[in-house]
Amino acid sequence: MPAVLFSLMLLGALCSLGQAMSREEKLRLRNQVVEMFDHAYQNYMDHAYPADELMPLTCRGRVRGLEPSRGDVDDALGKFSLTLIDTLDTLVLLNKTTEFEAAVRRVLSDVRLDNDIVVSVFETNIRVLGGLLGGHSMAVMLKEGGQHMQWYQDELLHMAKDLGLRLLPAFNTSSGLPYPRVNLKYGVRGPETRTGTETDTCTACAGTIILEFAALSRFTGDPVFEAHARRALDFLWEKRQRNSNLVGTTINIHSGEWVRRDSGVGAGIDSYYEYLLKAYILLGDDLFLERFNIHYASIMKYISQPPLLLDVHIHKPLLPARTWMDSLLAFFPGLQVLKGDIRPAIETHEMLYQVTKKHNFLPEAFTTDFRVHWAQHPLRPEFAESTYFLYKATGDPYYLEAGRTILDNLNRFARVPCGFAAMKDVRTGSHEDRMDSFFLAEMFKYLFLLFAEAEDLPFDVEDYIFTTEAHLLPLSLSTAPHSSSIPSNRTSEEELDDSNFDWTCPNTRLLFPDPAYPGNLRDPIRSAVDKSCPRPAPYREPGMGRPPLRAQDFMANNPEHLELLRRMGVSLIHLKDGRVQLVQHATQAVSAVAAEDGVRFMQEMMELSSQQQKEQLPPRAIQIVSHPFFGRVVLTAGPAQFGTDLSKSSTGLRGFVTVAEPYSGCAEITNAEYVRGHIALLQRGQCMFAEKARHIQKAGAIGGIVIDDNEGSSSDTAPLFQMAGDGRSTDDITMPLLFLFHKEGNILLEALKEYREVEVLLSDKARDRGMDVQEAKEDCLTEATTPTSFEPISQSQESKLELGKLAPEEVTPSQGEVGPVDQDTSLAEEVRPPEEEASPTEAEAEADLAESKEKRDSEKREEPEGDTDSSSQSVDELMADWREDLEVFQQMEKDEL
Repeated sequence: MPAVLFSLMLLGALCSLGQAMSREEKLRLRNQVVEMFDHAYQNYMDHAYPADELMPLTCRGRVRGLEPSRGDVDDALGKFSLTLIDTLDTLVLLNKTTEFEAAVRRVLSDVRLDNDIVVSVFETNIRVLGGLLGGHSMAVMLKEGGQHMQWYQDELLHMAKDLGLRLLPAFNTSSGLPYPRVNLKYGVRGPETRTGTETDTCTACAGTIILEFAALSRFTGDPVFEAHARRALDFLWEKRQRNSNLVGTTINIHSGEWVRRDSGVGAGIDSYYEYLLKAYILLGDDLFLERFNIHYASIMKYISQPPLLLDVHIHKPLLPARTWMDSLLAFFPGLQVLKGDIRPAIETHEMLYQVTKKHNFLPEAFTTDFRVHWAQHPLRPEFAESTYFLYKATGDPYYLEAGRTILDNLNRFARVPCGFAAMKDVRTGSHEDRMDSFFLAEMFKYLFLLFAEAEDLPFDVEDYIFTTEAHLLPLSLSTAPHSSSIPSNRTSEEELDDSNFDWTCPNTRLLFPDPAYPGNLRDPIRSAVDKSCPRPAPYREPGMGRPPLRAQDFMANNPEHLELLRRMGVSLIHLKDGRVQLVQHATQAVSAVAAEDGVRFMQEMMELSSQQQKEQLPPRAIQIVSHPFFGRVVLTAGPAQFGTDLSKSSTGLRGFVTVAEPYSGCAEITNAEYVRGHIALLQRGQCMFAEKARHIQKAGAIGGIVIDDNEGSSSDTAPLFQMAGDGRSTDDITMPLLFLFHKEGNILLEALKEYREVEVLLSDKARDRGMDVQEAKEDCLTEATTPTSFEPISQSQESKLELGKLAPEEVTPSQGEVGPVDQDTSLAEEVRPPEEEASPTEAEAEADLAESKEKRDSEKREEPEGDTDSSSQSVDELMADWREDLEVFQQMEKDEL
């Protein structure tokens, strides 16, 4: 089958909730936000402080160097109590002034900024410098109120200046763009300090400095920080592609050449655009607004395809760069509210809301037909941010319901006894031992503001601007004295042209007193999940005389079929690269019924693709359901190609675990009396997986879990694989067998060591948390098991389907028929080479589950959804795709993780 790029857009009508939320319900939800914050913050202070982050599954702090490296993700950690600093102004906003005062004293007494450690300039700026400045702003505000912080003498500001000076060496480049990393103690001195060797940085990394550095300059009166931030922005502006007025994702900090020329509003670029507009708001310099407006016009011309935001190539902006989106772009509707462009903000937010409802959280990346591309969700706050701004702009209670959905999903799927755990896989509900600082810095701010009334807030948020990390900087800085030595950097060609300049005032207040307005904009977008909106049964237009064209009957060389497509508003376009693109514009159909037939035709093409995918087992979930976990800890597990298929069981397998003897499971089990009726724990190695299964099954086990013997291995850093048989029939194995890497297996073993009796649920997807799993299975359609299949759709305003080049052996006998197509997220299965630690027999039997198109970097990966016929792509092509996506994901890790 040919490779296929699929894009489904604008899916019809959605029912608006349309009913105002009572003041009592808003109060309840506001209090729930505070309770959830307390749960996360107190567990950090109890179990992790002074470490940078909390590891909520193992209830301990993440100390850099003591835990297995996660690559670029760990560059945010600098042994400076990151989470506490990032949370300072959140404490004040949530009216926790006593806790804030205690936290400030802790920062002043405990935190050191001169550590011999290499950190990300970008992350340290937005999280630590921004956190110190936000904390300083709050301390000054409280001190002026006369009741709190009367002892405060700008100590946080002094720390902020110290940190700013430690970041400045990174800007010592010919271009003014900063090195991506700096050593807090030694600056940038080359390989001896593990810095100064990089050549590339992301656009957001270099362009997300101005708010914090300008605020630092204006607070302290030292212009050097603002000057360096402006110089970096000026260089990025000069290097924009002059025809498209777009910027690339990665740039060479020395030459200014674009290393990656794809352009979007998500990972790698996102906060560059955000800071241009917000720099105008904070500093009042028209130059920033002018540049933002020029960029924004290009974004809306090339990247925005409402409700989608798709990356393009900066030199060929009409050519899409990919057919999937990353979760970081969820901030963009909120930025559009500040811009005052509400219509596309509502449309994109609605699309994001439907993805959230479909998968419980926004996956790290998802395709244009709402399927998972990368399955992780590290508790990102961008969707909550846009929800808050849209509620402020429209007053529509629909956005309060969206906020309630966020709260419910966090509590049901991410909450664990020691905090909130990032989702490793939104499909299975499995967890990652991770709670990033931005969860406390941003998520609870926006959710609290969403449900709070004006009298609930200790200050007027309209007097502040939110940084990209949601730190609060006072707008009064625009009038603060600053040195005239800061150049304007305006060339003659950049003089303001009032006749062609969008003088848009930033909007943070109610725009539309009529709440029906946003509902009218959402109407054309049908939810792919919510089935509550009734849709009339299709009827035939009088006189049509024949049923509509079905996808399985379509032939591209049949003139009659092409005419039927035209009547349905579907056109066939031959692209220069050999692909065929089907595009539907519902408004061009001859009637509403014909448009409905066209949408159905597009949907059938997608369904045919799914039918052609090679069947492959997805990852499984191991959920600890006994006290004190109660289903709140979920581990990602690999399946076996033999034994019980858990996806065909509505209840899964529930049982207590016990360690088999011998632990390898490679001989007759000697503790059969303990294994009988239990789920046996086994160690990998020494024999085939099927042999282990037979031994524990003979001993009476009801299931088995194989734990990796390679110490330190984790599904965070290694591709999950599928356990194969031993080359002979495995029909005799009638129980399920799952595989855990060493890190996840250790969590289970430690629980068994501490609590002696540990009960788990083996299933294809985690069941509801915090309740009896047996009760959960009796609820035939719990939200925890929301189906992930794409729902039938109705009238669409525009749909696109791209068909890849047809290889000669793939063309059907008619030579013109476009056969069933494969979705672009599904590529050929890849077999992983044996690991050195694996025994030869086992290693030969391991088949890698991760798709080459969806392969992740060493920090974060995602499991497959299917594959295509391996004959459709060569190994070289697969590896090229793998490397391309790997680079994209590595870049995404560098941008606000």
